[in-house]
Amino acid sequence: METHLADFIRDTRAGREAEAILRTCVHCGFCTATCPTYQLLGDELDGPRGRIYLIKQMLETGAATEKTRLHLDRCLTCRSCETTCPSGVQYSRLLDIGREVVAGRVPRYGSDGLMRSLLKHFLPRPLLFNPALRVGQMLRPLLPAALKAKIPERRDPGRTPAPRHARRMIVLAGCVQPAMLPGINAAAARVFDRLGISLVEAERAGCCGALRLHLDDAAGACADARRNIDAWLPLLDAGFEAIVMTASGCGVQVRDYAHLLQDDPRYAVKAARIALATRDISEALIGEKAALLELLEKSALAARRRVAFHSSCTLQHGQQIRGVVEELLAAAGYALVPVSDAHLCCGSAGTYSVLQSEISTQLRDNKLRGLGVGGANGFVAPEVIASANIGCITHLQSGTALPVRHWIELLDEATAAPAC
Repeated sequence: METHLADFIRDTRAGREAEAILRTCVHCGFCTATCPTYQLLGDELDGPRGRIYLIKQMLETGAATEKTRLHLDRCLTCRSCETTCPSGVQYSRLLDIGREVVAGRVPRYGSDGLMRSLLKHFLPRPLLFNPALRVGQMLRPLLPAALKAKIPERRDPGRTPAPRHARRMIVLAGCVQPAMLPGINAAAARVFDRLGISLVEAERAGCCGALRLHLDDAAGACADARRNIDAWLPLLDAGFEAIVMTASGCGVQVRDYAHLLQDDPRYAVKAARIALATRDISEALIGEKAALLELLEKSALAARRRVAFHSSCTLQHGQQIRGVVEELLAAAGYALVPVSDAHLCCGSAGTYSVLQSEISTQLRDNKLRGLGVGGANGFVAPEVIASANIGCITHLQSGTALPVRHWIELLDEATAAPAC
């Protein structure tokens, strides 16, 4: 694609990157076939190719409108288009550049601006979010159905083993996950403990930065990244083997730290080291497959419960990890049921379910049908839905009475019970 970028961005790092990405695109349209919003809305501007043209036009003219912002806002950043693209277009990075330019040219006012400001200042701060969630959980029976669906019931996370092994790995607690679904990291710690590995949370680590990045706050995302790097590097220097991510959305963000901080002379090298040390929990466990299989042989395998696995976009498209979780669940004795349109987004996408609730709800309901809830996709209905990201789990749970769990919780159950 031929480009003629405007003076304001042509000679900048972002401009050079955007130009390289734009020139890679051959506008073939393969991306539209796997774009959830294009399939739902049928508007070229709500597909990757149309958004690429909008960004190109803006970078060439310097002009941006609320219409430009609307169509970029509607993108889920699911990166399904990147998986499909035959030319390897790094669409998500171009989108980040486009959104940053739009944010500087078309300020947000009114309820939209207020809501985004509240989300980016409230959600990543546990001291604010946790007490508010507790109040919401106490009042949950009295809340309207729409609000009630967004507040998970309080669950007992179970025992979290104290660090006791010579082998140690760092695990990210995250921002909302410890309060909303504390059982995820507790289950992960128990599974790794049985394998002779201690998972340890770094005290000063917090939000990965993805939330702020996708709410027009690149500077805030960089600050989150630097804080986490400072918290994790001493542990890596002390012999910790890896940084384990139990939320795939955090994993894809932390793996992008090297790119996010590439222009920071103090943190560029450090960020690259952190990115290389980061592992999705499925990768970390498949690396211990022999020990895990031995553990499973000594345990009472799951009683072939039927599981529909929703592979989150940040796992299958962002991190390009496919089939690993399914392999682990099958080894643990679970029966995986077929899933229709497994490549499509569930509509969670971080704060998207709040900011684009109508589209998000439609995508959620489509995904639940694809997962076979009630036998809707023509296959055997699952007994439980599993996923790899807290956002997907809570979003899907808001639309079904069927239990939605993190897959590590199922593996924890399978490895906990001794064989008779």
